[in-house]
Amino acid sequence: MNEKKKLIEWSIMRYEKWHLYVAKTEKGICYVGSPGQTYGELEAWIKKRFLSADLVEHDDALKPYKEELNAYFNGTSRTFSLPVDVHGTSFQEQIWEALKQVPYGKTYSYSDIAALIGKPSAFRAVGTAIGANPVLITIPCHRIVGKNGAITGYRGGLELKQYLLDLEANQEGGSHS
Repeated sequence: MNEKKKLIEWSIMRYEKWHLYVAKTEKGICYVGSPGQTYGELEAWIKKRFLSADLVEHDDALKPYKEELNAYFNGTSRTFSLPVDVHGTSFQEQIWEALKQVPYGKTYSYSDIAALIGKPSAFRAVGTAIGANPVLITIPCHRIVGKNGAITGYRGGLELKQYLLDLEANQEGGSHS
């Protein structure tokens, strides 16, 4: 059987000192990378998850997604409305859906997310699933902190995580909860 190759379009989203690779399938955004990431890292990630894919640079195709990200960074939008196309284990997908329930400007702990999905003892597995989130910012894994409020690991780097938390706290006019 001849499997049709999937087209993955990508572009670079620039904001202040950062550049982030973003990629999409025909169904929606499938990847938002980390600051300082190389094209080779994007390519390796795509090849690992999409066995038969052509990776093509296409700025216009990613323009709406980059505009949504810029609106978020500029504080003019707190939500993302464009479609997301993420695939993981059923547990990962459950966690990624739970992350979308964390309100803008708020933080939850790993154990809060574990409790939210009805598995309160699974906080370590929750952390692993959060770390596998392929769509940084859009699926707000940056809002998850240690139980004591400590800023913990983040695929995008702790500097970006702190920046995003500060951005949201300042837009809210308050502090993290």
